[in-house]
Amino acid sequence: MQTNKLGWTDLELTTIGLGTWAMGGGGWSFAWGPQDDEESISTIHRAIELGINWIDTAPVYGLNHAEEVVGKALKGLKEKPIIATKCGRVWDEDGNISGCLKKDSIHSEVEESLGRLGIDVIDLYQIHWPIPDEDIEEAWGAIADLIREGKVRYGGVSNFSVEQLKRIHPIHPVASIQPSYSILVRDIEHELLSFCEENNIGVIAYSPMQKGLLTGTFTSERMQNLPEDDHRRRDPMFQEPELSNNLAFVEKLCSVAEKKGKTVAQLAISWVLRRPEVTAAIVGARHPFQIEETVVAGELMLSKEDIDAIDILLNECKSH
Repeated sequence: MQTNKLGWTDLELTTIGLGTWAMGGGGWSFAWGPQDDEESISTIHRAIELGINWIDTAPVYGLNHAEEVVGKALKGLKEKPIIATKCGRVWDEDGNISGCLKKDSIHSEVEESLGRLGIDVIDLYQIHWPIPDEDIEEAWGAIADLIREGKVRYGGVSNFSVEQLKRIHPIHPVASIQPSYSILVRDIEHELLSFCEENNIGVIAYSPMQKGLLTGTFTSERMQNLPEDDHRRRDPMFQEPELSNNLAFVEKLCSVAEKKGKTVAQLAISWVLRRPEVTAAIVGARHPFQIEETVVAGELMLSKEDIDAIDILLNECKSH
């Protein structure tokens, strides 16, 4: 599979990385409903077999559970994939999640992640959210310390603004940023992508399929049947009238995908990867067949005509 260099680092990432958010299972505030751990492990192993060389996870996914699942999947592997995980989200005994970017918290979080994952060093350690904003310098200084100590190879961030990147970059060079990016969420095109290109910061896009909306398999009926603890029940993009507008757009997108002999999910991922500033896309999966479908997008090139056709469809849907 094609690889891209992550910013100024020596990490070569396959253009598709496996996301493990849903593998955290149910019972927490941003769950995707219940999940079978053996199925998750099979999905991780299948992704590696297909050539994917990196996995993205976080302690908060399932309140430690996703990292534990990844750790189990890594056991016995001759060659370990590149591991990216995160810090800065903590929770109490009732599962209430909050942001904490204090130095001591970051130092204890990294030790716990290393233990759950069963590894000696984290390849890419990312601040999950810049919350609270006033502590991002302290947290970034802690990550710089961990890099010097050899517990982390490179430091990155997720969900940061350009202004926040400018504040921390002088403390230690930022290797990468992880923003939300899809055909339906394009905010990073305004300023962030050009800033990252100018400063040689890698861009790892998450939610390229917009939590399942851009797969061609999501319907209003499926929305009604989501598990009670699936966080999409509270996501505005999955509420009416926005849901119907989004599904109408996806229905039209099917025609573009069909012309290329591809699925809507493959089209959506390759659309994100069309930007030269984007290093790679995180593609979530819970079952081996899902990653078997989406991994193809890493090799799919969209023509200017394809991209223009998608823009026209999107503008048509927005004008209604």
